[in-house]
Amino acid sequence: MHRRLLLTAALSLTLAQRMAPAWAEPADTETEPQTRPGIGVSLQQMLAALDARFPLRYPVPGVLNLDLQTPRLQLLPAQDRLGAEMDLQAEGPALQRSHQGTFTVDFALRYEASDRTVRAHRLRLRRLQLPTLQPTIVALINGYAQTLAERSLLEVALYRLRAKDLALADVMGLQPGNITVTDTGLLIGLVSKPL
Repeated sequence: MHRRLLLTAALSLTLAQRMAPAWAEPADTETEPQTRPGIGVSLQQMLAALDARFPLRYPVPGVLNLDLQTPRLQLLPAQDRLGAEMDLQAEGPALQRSHQGTFTVDFALRYEASDRTVRAHRLRLRRLQLPTLQPTIVALINGYAQTLAERSLLEVALYRLRAKDLALADVMGLQPGNITVTDTGLLIGLVSKPL
């Protein structure tokens, strides 16, 4: 009994020491402890993971092609969401030339245990701008805008945790839980595994 208690305490201390930099987040001292157990993911780590998946091309059959460049992510801690703005290029048979614009969305985050990824979900289209296009073409593209937003970012893996990132948490009977957007990145909370 004492050995099990000592082993659990030793593993907790080891986990705390190894993950302390990822936990360190200033908190409201009146409502929360100074540090919370979790795994930190920086904005730069998410951008590097996204860079490998873009640019993306979405055709509107027989009309035009839409090319989306790598998103510029914005942390929105007050809403516990991320924002993304992408440069957009529209070209094709319905257009006389190539047109540039921007596509802006925001979204919540969830953890997918099956592949250890942080994924975008509950996506909201904020703005689609193509200032040099005729209003009728812009209206057509706007008809596809929510679908385009969902296809380009909904459930996109923004970051994949490595097995070794979760090894100590697994030994402690912990697993990733809720994801909090902070001023510097994400904090993936650790919660007890169900019995």
